[in-house]
Amino acid sequence: MTTITIALPTTDRMRTAAFYRALGFETSGEPAEDGLPEPLRFALNEHTELMFAPTGGFGWVIGNEPVSTGEAKECVLGLALGSPAEVDEFVERARQAGAGVLIEPGTQPWGYAATITDPDGHALMATG
Repeated sequence: MTTITIALPTTDRMRTAAFYRALGFETSGEPAEDGLPEPLRFALNEHTELMFAPTGGFGWVIGNEPVSTGEAKECVLGLALGSPAEVDEFVERARQAGAGVLIEPGTQPWGYAATITDPDGHALMATG
């Protein structure tokens, strides 16, 4: 089976690691000198990982194209949670970790959902 890696830029590896750990995700890979895996990765399941590359390195990987500053939302990572209560709890944990909230938890046409942003402005939608 192929592993799918979702790569996103980050301006601060330590801040990103602290944020995603506060949401319950664990880093994967061997630690570098700063104590975090290089590249910074979070295993989502056995075939999918979320990877964060420093903004400069991310730009190099995409052929020196411009890297989003976090203001534009070009991608939404979806998290399917078990219930509306889990969505509420996830958003509160994220808020405590420094998330921005784009859409507060509530009933949407597609179900109960909320959308937050991580410290780099990447959007995450939790549904339940």
